[in-house]
Amino acid sequence: MELALRSINKYFGTKHVLKDVSFIVRAGQALGYLGRNGAGKSTTLRILADIFRADSGAVLLDGAPIDYREVRLGFLPEERGLYPKSKVGEQMVYLGRLRGMDTAAAKQGAMALLEELEATEYWGSKLEMLSKGNQQKIQLAIAVLHDPDIVILDEPLSGLDPVNAAMLKRLMLKQVELGKIVIFSSHQMPYVEEFCEHICIINEGEIVLDGKIRAIKKAYPRNRMAVWPEGDAQDFLRKLTQQGHWPAIARQASIVGDTIEVTLKDAADKQALMQMLAGLSPGIDRVQVIEPTLEDIFVEKAGSI
Repeated sequence: MELALRSINKYFGTKHVLKDVSFIVRAGQALGYLGRNGAGKSTTLRILADIFRADSGAVLLDGAPIDYREVRLGFLPEERGLYPKSKVGEQMVYLGRLRGMDTAAAKQGAMALLEELEATEYWGSKLEMLSKGNQQKIQLAIAVLHDPDIVILDEPLSGLDPVNAAMLKRLMLKQVELGKIVIFSSHQMPYVEEFCEHICIINEGEIVLDGKIRAIKKAYPRNRMAVWPEGDAQDFLRKLTQQGHWPAIARQASIVGDTIEVTLKDAADKQALMQMLAGLSPGIDRVQVIEPTLEDIFVEKAGSI
């Protein structure tokens, strides 16, 4: 199964919010959809969820216009949208029934999800009595209760403590493993990198980067190296920079923690650096290429987070 956006445009009055937005996400993978506040992320996700209609373009499922009457879709919005005065169990069953489940199946599924999230004690509690983290658990459980084909998650881990975040991540990863189409929007880059293989960055309504994280990182210049010396880093750096070939291959070097970061003039000089390192005493524990973090890439393409 493949979900595709094709040249989506959206206006609010005279403001052109989405400008020919296109991307593809396939079953069994999670797409990290990234952008600054106001870039157009939530508008895109609401169009995907059939809350907004695009002014032009198409949402396609397996090459045909998506029929929302035939597709099960789960949506976790950034804003909480449940009933604070209603009991957790009652509204889970109610919302499950709205999505086509019978009462028994909705109750059984809701209890199973609450057990998975260690939240069964809240079945009879009003939502407003729960902490922010536990409310987020309930929202995610409701989003996947009806076994959706497409799962859209807008900032699902925002503001959660590590324990609750780990529980929600497990449930989200389970959706991927079950072969669902998962779209995950977040400003928390470590979670995106852990959860997603593919990313798409939107900036001012336009897609500025689309691809697999691994391939994107490898496309950057590979001329920055991290060296872990066995002895004192300051002494090792002094010896390294005194080598005769050092000025010919290196642009700069600095100590960061216990490592020495070297910027070469050319990525092809890695072998020459390795030969220099091999001749120094004491030796080195390891050397590796320094790749840009996902945050580095985001800042370059979209500005600060």
